[in-house]
Amino acid sequence: MPLPLEGVRVIDLTNVIAGPLATYQLAMLGADVTKIEVPGVGDLARKFGAAPELGKKLMGASFFASNSGKKSLTLNLKAARGREVLQRLVKDADVLVENFRPGTMNKLGIDYEALKPINPSLIYCAVSGFGQDGPLSQRPTYDQIIQGFCGLMSLTGDANTAPTRAGFTVCDAMAAITAAFAICAALYRKQKSGVGEMIDVSMLDASLASMAAWMLSNHLNAGDIPIPRGNENPSSSPSGTFRTGEGLLNIVNNEDKHFERLCDVIGMPQLRSDPRFAERTARIANRQQMREVLEAALQTKSAQEWEDLFDAAGVPAGRILSIPEIARHPQLQHRQFIKRFTTVEGVDREVAVPRLGFRLRSEPPDVRTPPPTLGHDTETILQRLGYTAADIGELRSQGVI
Repeated sequence: MPLPLEGVRVIDLTNVIAGPLATYQLAMLGADVTKIEVPGVGDLARKFGAAPELGKKLMGASFFASNSGKKSLTLNLKAARGREVLQRLVKDADVLVENFRPGTMNKLGIDYEALKPINPSLIYCAVSGFGQDGPLSQRPTYDQIIQGFCGLMSLTGDANTAPTRAGFTVCDAMAAITAAFAICAALYRKQKSGVGEMIDVSMLDASLASMAAWMLSNHLNAGDIPIPRGNENPSSSPSGTFRTGEGLLNIVNNEDKHFERLCDVIGMPQLRSDPRFAERTARIANRQQMREVLEAALQTKSAQEWEDLFDAAGVPAGRILSIPEIARHPQLQHRQFIKRFTTVEGVDREVAVPRLGFRLRSEPPDVRTPPPTLGHDTETILQRLGYTAADIGELRSQGVI
């Protein structure tokens, strides 16, 4: 079966993480994504990553993360003829995604209001730090700035280490997934009505929306002021990270049955009736005593051994894995989460890229082509738009492509 978005044409004007990750979701679902990049420069992510030699080739390891399955068209949008090319692309496009600072596209004369007459059914998605309006809208920003604004950093770490930045660009990721979700919703309505849409995705809004289930809701509806708790789960005990005879282990006891089974596994059934721990509220109140008793018992075996024993008993538990460990884990191999390209233009090594966080029974989301070199598809795309070889040569000589 065809992938869900097969036949959908997407113009990708985005850079670095939030925007490219959004359009990568669409590409994995079958969309035809044309990535427009500044001639000679490209997406800033092309220079980033842990292998500097790849960055010098404008094929940085960071660029690999979310640009497979896309075509690369170099285009100078500051030039009138560059904007003319974009307008031609828009005529038969379904979606345009950009993550410039609000107002940038308006200054160039290619914002939603300017492009809508060319294609009334266009779905235009703008991703920015604070949204297209509001007192903070014009501020330049990155993921860490939003982590600070949304309250995430104030909750990450413990009383001694907070505020701490999360270990990855979580606010960028939330904005990307939010954008992809919104675009798919707009595509569904467009299919039924032919109506386009202007989508305004705020990294701040998207991040707060992801926190609403607990932290924000508890504050808005119960007056709670969240505090950093490190690896402790404030709503249950024992729930957190515990020292074993070898290594650390996460254990979560959200239900009484979990605690009862844990007591049996560690050989201490008497804890079930211990007044300090018999009830859920008592275990939370006596969290530190619970930790001391449990960690003393866990010293007899390694984290791996305890993980296996708890799993067999139905107690949620798991080791803390490093990125190399999870990348090699049999679970990821079984799910085929990582796709590998053995031949990639401009790169003298195999390239591995992540797939999506879900699978479809009909046809697994996938991309057929590796991350493109800068401008790899420029001539092909321009020819499709009706430009002759002479036209293309002229555009190149003028620095438009």
